[in-house]
Formats: sequence, C-alpha cells, structure tokens
Amino acid sequence: MAGGEVPSVSAARAVVHGHVQGVGFRYATTRRAAELGLVCEARNLPDGTVLVTARGAAADVEVLVDWLRSGRTPGRVTGVDVQPM
Repeated sequence: MAGGEVPSVSAARAVVHGHVQGVGFRYATTRRAAELGLVCEARNLPDGTVLVTARGAAADVEVLVDWLRSGRTPGRVTGVDVQPM
C-alpha cells in the first residue's frame, strides 16, 4: 500500500459443508488464516459442518474464503455459506 494507506478491515462468517470434521480441516484453516494475517476461529458444529469466523484486511478475508471453496482443503467441501459480520 502506498503512502500509509490503511487496508479496509472485513469480517466474515462461513459455514463449511461436506466431510470437514476429523480430517484436519480446522487446523489447516486457522493455519492458512494466520499466514494471511487474519484473526480466525474454526469450530465443529453438531450438524457436521464447520463454522469459520475471520477478521482482517478485506482482501485477505476474500483470499481465505476463496481457499475454503478451492478444493485444496483437507476433507471434501461441498459448499460454503458466507455472511459478512
């Protein structure tokens, strides 16, 4: 960023569907978020989905959401429902 610009801050809540519990998905997600400089939490929900909350630079939150949908995560993601926070 040029001239001391402050990045736009964003937060998102994503519910990830598929085979995402018991496969290292939460660990991989929080690790990827940390690499992007995001504050992130991932937790299992009783219905078998994983809830991911992330906060940080808007562009980096978007990168994390794209990664969740990419097919490069542990397990098998069949859908990602995202809501801004």
